[in-house]
Amino acid sequence: MPLYENAAALIRANLEQLVAGGRPKRVDVGELEDERFAEINHFRSENGLAVLTEKKLVFIGKHIYDGRLIKDRYSIDDVLDQIASAIDPCSVLQLTETGTALQNPNKRADKYGNMVNDRVIFECSTCRPWIQLWSAIPIGDKNKPPK
Repeated sequence: MPLYENAAALIRANLEQLVAGGRPKRVDVGELEDERFAEINHFRSENGLAVLTEKKLVFIGKHIYDGRLIKDRYSIDDVLDQIASAIDPCSVLQLTETGTALQNPNKRADKYGNMVNDRVIFECSTCRPWIQLWSAIPIGDKNKPPK
């Protein structure tokens, strides 16, 4: 499992800081497995992209805060569920020249009546040499939390 035991608490603290109007610092939340890290670097190398040098996953949270908490009105607990599901060992890497993602192929019942496939998006440039856990997306979330 790539997330550290205290990852949920660190992610929650950063999101709570954003809710309170603060500016959280980057925190270390996990590490990619050797096989996934090698697969990402192979793809990046084959496509003329800079290879990654660190397996460490870092989190700041501003993008997730703006997209999931503000725009979609999800709670912090909802976002933690989305991330945990997407980071599951059965999740599959999705690699393109414009993005790196990890998606759980198994649907999860969320709290709003949806069956979703959770996906996390990694940002592999701005926090280099680390991989930033940039976004979480519940694919298939037709029913959003109420206003």
